[in-house]
Amino acid sequence: MAVDDIKRIGNLGAGTMGHATALQFAMKGYPVVLVDSSQEALERGRTLIENDLNTFIESGLVPADERQDILDRIDPTSDYQALADVDFIIESVLENLDVKHSVWSQVEAIVSESTILATNTSGLSPSEIASVLSHPERFVVAHFWNPAQLMPLVEVVPGKETSQETVEATVALMNRVGKHAVPLKTESLGFVGNRIQAAVIRECLNIVQRGIASPEAVDDIVKYSLGRRWAILGPIASADLGGLDIFDNISKYLYDDLAGEGGEDQVLKAKVAAGELGAKTGRGFYPWQGTQARRRIAYRDRRLLSALQRDARDHE
Repeated sequence: MAVDDIKRIGNLGAGTMGHATALQFAMKGYPVVLVDSSQEALERGRTLIENDLNTFIESGLVPADERQDILDRIDPTSDYQALADVDFIIESVLENLDVKHSVWSQVEAIVSESTILATNTSGLSPSEIASVLSHPERFVVAHFWNPAQLMPLVEVVPGKETSQETVEATVALMNRVGKHAVPLKTESLGFVGNRIQAAVIRECLNIVQRGIASPEAVDDIVKYSLGRRWAILGPIASADLGGLDIFDNISKYLYDDLAGEGGEDQVLKAKVAAGELGAKTGRGFYPWQGTQARRRIAYRDRRLLSALQRDARDHE
């Protein structure tokens, strides 16, 4: 299926990620069938969608007079049969292989053989998910980054049987709805973004554990140096600009001193054992309760919205 043949979207899941993907398609004119397991879940999703849409309107990213039309494009239901006439499905259900197998087995029995099937998994193998399908060539990962309504990137990851046509149509569709789609050549554990993120976090926690710097200092160093530079050109282009001979010399003495242990991260393991999971429990490396935490999250969202506004101006 080519991108121009995609007219109607199926959206599985109305939670943290699913509500945001449904809104993204609806804002760009696509009718969306929003499927979740219960009316309660659909109502929560509708509230999240309305809140995010209001934020986009207040930020000038969406005209106020389009609000109702956008909401009207989203058709909530708990009936999988409503997916019978969709052309593209994006799934954001529980990150559990058995759950995804169950969902996709049901869905494939309903949709046409040309419908593209995409999962928003953040790391599960597309080949393993697609192993229950009769037509794995039309299955692909479309990994949105959280918060999906504010982050532009979508990693498009093929499984072993995924056709090039499926990859190309998915990339084109993601770009058409305002995301920045990046196709991978092949699947890998964690895809690309999470591999880089894991490597950086591992060294950040190594620095904290060795007493070199505090968590606050590590975050400030990244925010006010690498974060700003990489947001413009990325790490590899930045290395080119800095001089690959310089980076080669640094690697000779520094690589052996960086964190390189395999297996579970012991700093993270201790935090989890203590029930300090971050914002979801009120404490991680930082406190995430009260006014200060709300201000921190609001600050993040404002900066991400500002970046989207800059992107919109750059494309005018």
